[in-house]
Amino acid sequence: MDELKQLVDDIGRRSYDAQFGKRRLPEVFDADLWHTLDESGLTRLITEQDAGPRELAVVLAGLARHAAAVPIAETDLLAGWLAAEAGLEVPAGPLTVGIGAGGVARDVPWPTDAAIVLAAREADGLYVGLLHDPEVTAGHNLAGEPRGALEYDTDGLTGLDPAVGDELVRRGAWARCVQIIGAFDAALELTVAHTSERVQFGRALSKFQAVQHSLAAMAGEIEQARAATDLATAAVTDYGFGHARADYAVTVAKVAVGRAVTPVTTIAHQLHGAIGVTIEHQLWSATMRARSWSDEFGSTAGYARRLGRWALQAEDPWDVLISSPTS
Repeated sequence: MDELKQLVDDIGRRSYDAQFGKRRLPEVFDADLWHTLDESGLTRLITEQDAGPRELAVVLAGLARHAAAVPIAETDLLAGWLAAEAGLEVPAGPLTVGIGAGGVARDVPWPTDAAIVLAAREADGLYVGLLHDPEVTAGHNLAGEPRGALEYDTDGLTGLDPAVGDELVRRGAWARCVQIIGAFDAALELTVAHTSERVQFGRALSKFQAVQHSLAAMAGEIEQARAATDLATAAVTDYGFGHARADYAVTVAKVAVGRAVTPVTTIAHQLHGAIGVTIEHQLWSATMRARSWSDEFGSTAGYARRLGRWALQAEDPWDVLISSPTS
């Protein structure tokens, strides 16, 4: 696992350095990075390499640390898996997934750079299919990552159990938690380096007690979020994404990570000052990704309400509080 982490870090760092000064809104798909990852066998770890969530988590977090502009989670964990569930053949290269309802799919990641596998969650069930040359209304999230909207109809799509759609969302929620932790690590590393190097009144910023308290608070929020995400990774590894324990653990992680986004990103920008808000600075890429990803595949508030309902409905709410769901 250490070797995999080092490999991903080296690839991600070289990619970021190559893109330095070239970032723009919306971001452009990094074809060179994708080629390198594909040659290294990292684009389809789960669907083709017989790896598991632990290995994929290393890849997702490592690439997120370096603001990689490629849809790895969408290709491997989401669209590739969903296509296999529906018995669809998908092309080589990047894939993405569109989750729609009522004939419209919104916020589709990388919609013009990847083949789109649609999951239409309609009133009469889940319909899945590979879209060919759909008309996409292009946009982007706060970090500049391409997001798009498209219309569809369900003719010719494959019907699946709605539980597959639930698992798809759970997979996406877990992936975003892992990626946010990677973005958090980048933000903390940059903030520690900046406060150590920046001199104010004859002393490094990191020597001031208020700055030390802020850094400690930032690190504490990150480690709390990391612990919840590690729990979710262990649950999906041991039980699979379709299990109730995985559902519970991913819900907890989505709440913990989502609630950490505001304090972590706020402290990072406060300690960087004006420099941290420019698109050219790596901090901007990290914090804007964290803020954007926290609302994808369900909001923090939505998952918090879900936890609350479980506690109210449980025979013993203590089971919910100590991470011991009954099923």
